[in-house]
Amino acid sequence: MTTGSEFHLPAGSTGRGPYETLIDPGAREGWVHTGLRVLALEPGGSEVVTANGVEVMVVPLSGSCDISVDGRTHTLRGRADVFASATDVLYAPVGSQLTIASPGGGRFALATAVATGAHPVALIRAEDVPVEIRGGGTMTRQVRNFGTVGAFDAMDSLIACEVITPGGNWSSYPAHKHDQTIDDGEHRESELEEIYYYEIQDAPDGGPGFGFHQTTASGDEKPIDVLTEVRSGDTVLVPHGWHGPCAAAPGHDMYYLNVMAGPEAERAWHITDHPEQTWVRGTWDGAGIDPRLAGEAR
Repeated sequence: MTTGSEFHLPAGSTGRGPYETLIDPGAREGWVHTGLRVLALEPGGSEVVTANGVEVMVVPLSGSCDISVDGRTHTLRGRADVFASATDVLYAPVGSQLTIASPGGGRFALATAVATGAHPVALIRAEDVPVEIRGGGTMTRQVRNFGTVGAFDAMDSLIACEVITPGGNWSSYPAHKHDQTIDDGEHRESELEEIYYYEIQDAPDGGPGFGFHQTTASGDEKPIDVLTEVRSGDTVLVPHGWHGPCAAAPGHDMYYLNVMAGPEAERAWHITDHPEQTWVRGTWDGAGIDPRLAGEAR
């Protein structure tokens, strides 16, 4: 049985140099398609990033930045923190060299996926990011679909989004999987590995927030068992299996950035619900939207 310690990477445990988190595809056994780097820049700082073998989306977590790529500079207006709003993001294709500079300092996620096809550099403005309210009652969450299938498709294999779960709510629920390719005419599933990068809102007195993440095996041939407390800066890798629920402790809003990619030629996101939990979807309409998120979809 594979336990959580292999796939739960606490804040700072993978960091090096200016990167608080450093996970590259192929850099660890069994991790092939996706990567995540969290770059921390001091005011006036900059970093040159070369997208060797990967395509990349730059997502400001806090602060703003200027990104120079292919002879042009793009300004990402950023945000105070991940709970404030959606943000501008920048897509750059495989082989790009990016110079990321931040006059005021900040933290910037670089979501990556192995890619071969070249696509144009694209700046996606915060006001153009589709924001979806998913679930109902204590399962309500907000999904910012800046890099999901159907929202932005001018890339090779990368799928990315971010999710806000209000304190006390459950997210990634029902648990679901996407660890094999199925197309039987009635049901489709896409083979994708996935990264969850977490930030958790502090308590009013500054105490650290927390939540929980679960991943369980979808079959005997791929054992995995992860049930772990997550805090700000933690990363959980999901190579396969049922993942969810993710629970936000009461009083602590939860953020996670999802990064997905897989081996198939088609960039697609088709999931299978856990058969013991899919019934909860039928309760969402009756429960209504959590008022903390009401009116935030667009």
